Amino acid sequence: MKSRLLRSTLHALLAASLLAGPLAIQADARPGQGGSMGSRGSRTWSAPPVTRTTPYSTAPMDRSITPRTAPTPGYGAPQMGTPFARPMGYPNRHPFLTGLAGGFLGAGLFGMLSGHGFMGGMHGFFSFLGLLVQIGLVVMLVLWLIRRFGRSSQGTNGFGMSSPRGMPGAAPASPTPSPVQITTADYQSFQQTLMDIQSAWNQQNIPAMQQMATPEMASYFNEQLATLASQGARNVVSDVRFLQGDLAEAWRENNMDYASVAMRYSLIDLTTNATGQVIDGSSTTPVTITEVWTFVRPSRGGRWLLSAIQQAR
Repeated sequence: MKSRLLRSTLHALLAASLLAGPLAIQADARPGQGGSMGSRGSRTWSAPPVTRTTPYSTAPMDRSITPRTAPTPGYGAPQMGTPFARPMGYPNRHPFLTGLAGGFLGAGLFGMLSGHGFMGGMHGFFSFLGLLVQIGLVVMLVLWLIRRFGRSSQGTNGFGMSSPRGMPGAAPASPTPSPVQITTADYQSFQQTLMDIQSAWNQQNIPAMQQMATPEMASYFNEQLATLASQGARNVVSDVRFLQGDLAEAWRENNMDYASVAMRYSLIDLTTNATGQVIDGSSTTPVTITEVWTFVRPSRGGRWLLSAIQQAR
């Protein structure tokens, strides 16, 4: 009697764990599981511009193999002021000339302050004459160096690059990624990739995902599916419908083309346990998702691959 009661209790606890275990952590079990992850080149840590589909800002990356850097000014980050700005009224000084003159004058003044100056008797008098000679030589040397280096540096700024005409000393403009023209065929490719990745996720087909996503994103999908499997759960998505989308930005850098696209779509998203019972989601009520998907391909052409997913706020 006691053994039968014990077995009944263990079966009940096992069933409860299968029902409740994945539910606590699988509120969003679709591809990406409601997180922001991946890479967008140099703009990984900068928010994409808002669009009609995503009128508010997007969530920053939760996971990325791209090292975190300071956000690019103009992409959601305040521009920092110049540190240690030179006070107005002080002319620019050549570091080499300033150091040379300071060294000579400092040596002469140090001799006077150490007892060989005005109060050092006759020896001090000759030391003072020697100091005047040194000062004269330094002045002549400085004037010659100014003329010499002034001619060689004319027309260039402090970085060794020519300044724009009419703006002497102006710093060169920071290089910016080139824009990329997105065609109707590209938009169709983005939409089809959205559908195909949902289908591959539903089939737990990692090799298919590797053909449609970067190795980074494919590794995230593989990890998420493995976590579900370890919990005895499976996510099922179906009835995927594309609702709206528009381009946030497209650019080229390092011989790669990037396109961040805001997309709104609906789907049936439910999670079942090992016995096939629904533990999260609905088999009849679709959910609407708004995300920014970033795609990448070589600039010479090729298939667009999913490189990042960001959640819209």
